[in-house]
Amino acid sequence: MLHLLEGYLRGVAHRTGSRRARHRCAAVRLHGTGGERRRVREHQLLLKCQDLLAAAGYLRQEHEAPAILIGHSLGGAAVLAAAGDLPECKAVATIGAPADPGHVAHNFQPKLDEIESKGLAEVTLAGRTFTIKKQFLEDVRGQVLHDRIAKLKRALLVFHAPLDATVGIDNATDIFVAAKHPKSFVSLDKADHLLSRHEDAAYVAEVLTAWASRYVPVLVSPEEGEEAPQGVVVRSSSAGGPYTQDVFVEGHRLLADEPASVPGGQDLGPSPYGYLLSGLGACTSMTLRMYADRKQWPLEKVTVRLEHGRLHAKDCADCETREGMVDEINRELMIEGPLDDDQRARLLEIADRCPVHRTLENEIKIRTKLVE
Repeated sequence: MLHLLEGYLRGVAHRTGSRRARHRCAAVRLHGTGGERRRVREHQLLLKCQDLLAAAGYLRQEHEAPAILIGHSLGGAAVLAAAGDLPECKAVATIGAPADPGHVAHNFQPKLDEIESKGLAEVTLAGRTFTIKKQFLEDVRGQVLHDRIAKLKRALLVFHAPLDATVGIDNATDIFVAAKHPKSFVSLDKADHLLSRHEDAAYVAEVLTAWASRYVPVLVSPEEGEEAPQGVVVRSSSAGGPYTQDVFVEGHRLLADEPASVPGGQDLGPSPYGYLLSGLGACTSMTLRMYADRKQWPLEKVTVRLEHGRLHAKDCADCETREGMVDEINRELMIEGPLDDDQRARLLEIADRCPVHRTLENEIKIRTKLVE
């Protein structure tokens, strides 16, 4: 999420943050509050797209790339401009965003000469005082969004208040008309630019949560009054498509689904084989980490890539089965750290000793019965 002004940060950000049990959220904030206020106001307001892309790159490397971008005011312009450069992004939401970032310069009209001559000036925006620098004006005047919006190729949700005195409602019209479907517009009746009323922020958060559920996995919760199942429990989900499943694993709540390429699949979570391969990959990486730590080897990072396929038994030289089809899992290991060749070779051997690997290679009996 991108938050431009303090009122919105305290409102919608707080409300959506409370829903982390349903959606994994990360925030890129343009400024802080309280004691940070004086220092941060000396900075420019515009969040450059490069900053957003850098934040997304960090999330991609350390966690997972963002699937949804949400921006308020100029932050909305930033997410519209940057979304096309993030292949993992599935949807974009804007709140009070300008279609032409350069238009905001009219808000500083009485101070424009001072900004141009002195390099900065204090202006009042939506009832708050900010220091605006000359570089900021040059930045916003150089932004052209129409082509970016037209080529967005992502689902779009546009929030805007008809009474917004800072960024006029015509901006929402321009954004909506420029975008291709799927797109939606929500009018924020009686709200101001900062969504300073609690009920307005709460409304936006509720709509965002419901809309986001179409594009990113929802972290499901037990039914009202029901305790989380113990152990591993999978059941048909009341949300999503016909194949969507609620998955409860030792207190953790997940989703499973078929990919969109399968008729009826909503791609709201990993496929069953995705979970199977993930289990093997996680076990492999954990086993290598435990072994290296016990040996005090300088193992820094393990990456495991897996792929499942099927081949004819006659094409498998080392398979005992000689007829029909054989399942095959290809596993690639990337081991990082100042390890010598013997250590790397030993870790390759240890990978085959992970418990899940042994389970998959051993004879397995699956016993199924009906229960009430």
